[in-house]
Amino acid sequence: MELTLLGTGAPDGLPRPACPCASCATAVGDDARAATALLVDGALLLDLTPGPAFAAARAGRSIAGVRQVLLSHPHDGPSVEFPAGLPAPVRVPDGRELSLISGHKVRAMALDSPGTGYEVTSPEGERLLYLPPGGATAGPVGPKPYDMVLLDVAGRPDALARLRGAGAVAATTDVLAVHLDHDVPPGRELHRRLAAAGARAVPDGTTLVVGDYHAVPDLPRRTLVLGGARSGKSVEAERRLESFPDVLYVATGGTREGDADWAARVALHRERRPGSWRTAETCDLVPLLAADGPPLLIDCLSLWLTDAMDSVGAWDDATWSNGGSAALAAQVDALVAALRATTRTVVTVSNEVGSGVVPATSSGRRFRDALGRLNARVAGECEQVVLVVAGQALPLR
Repeated sequence: MELTLLGTGAPDGLPRPACPCASCATAVGDDARAATALLVDGALLLDLTPGPAFAAARAGRSIAGVRQVLLSHPHDGPSVEFPAGLPAPVRVPDGRELSLISGHKVRAMALDSPGTGYEVTSPEGERLLYLPPGGATAGPVGPKPYDMVLLDVAGRPDALARLRGAGAVAATTDVLAVHLDHDVPPGRELHRRLAAAGARAVPDGTTLVVGDYHAVPDLPRRTLVLGGARSGKSVEAERRLESFPDVLYVATGGTREGDADWAARVALHRERRPGSWRTAETCDLVPLLAADGPPLLIDCLSLWLTDAMDSVGAWDDATWSNGGSAALAAQVDALVAALRATTRTVVTVSNEVGSGVVPATSSGRRFRDALGRLNARVAGECEQVVLVVAGQALPLR
């Protein structure tokens, strides 16, 4: 099954008309995108893009052989030309199946938002799933994985998580991000974020063969996200797992009775997380890393270290010199060994304190030094290390 993407952008396109934002200003060349539309084997057109005949011609294709035009959502972007000679575009009722003269079978999928998803099966048996902007499946899918899935990865990462949880997206599924809007910066940052979700984006006019092998983005199993206070490191860590189901969020800070500011911070974190995530409030990380289970998001190592130093009396100079240092080293060794041996996907957050002021107390300097050494050792066990500065993620490894 041959698929040509006549457009890959949001309904308003990218850049949006007259929008002064930075994303729109830099969306030029391959980063400029018309409204998403898919041409399947020259016979089926899914959604419309401005100037579809010219868009097809630029891609070396023709829409003269199109026998069915299906719409997935109400079109509220720029006016779209509908070339004469094509069948009238229609939306198919949820659950209905179509058999096209070309041999393709199409099934309309129910969504949790206005619009319709389409499952397309070629005469040879390759299967793709196409979802409209802002849409996620509401009915049963899978358990057989699709060969290709095209959806709004940037806007609805939970839709991808839902498909993964149902077995409809597997390691071999080619996940393409479409309906791309100005909410995510184009260029390298877009591709970096998509790769972290196991997805990719291609320029308008790209032709792909559904079912052909493609190097699916390699998802790191262990990631360390570093950053200063309010740098956006937790948001970056959460973003890396929001397209995966059943994540266990490990909060190492616990609860602090009577601390209203801390309670507000915890509430903000909880509101940001997908509803399918579970939370464990614990600093006992080794058993979690040793067990099988869904991905872990550990936030954060700084608070874990604080608890570990509390447990060995590290704040007292005498205790530190008389066995406290060795006891802390043993706990760090156990954590690092568990991280090395784990089979789970793990994203860990920690504070980068090496660029800050020198603490005024010996215990403060002790904590800073211990955290710097812990970060270095954890980074050594991770496939990917990211430093977040002012909300911008800078890959270090």
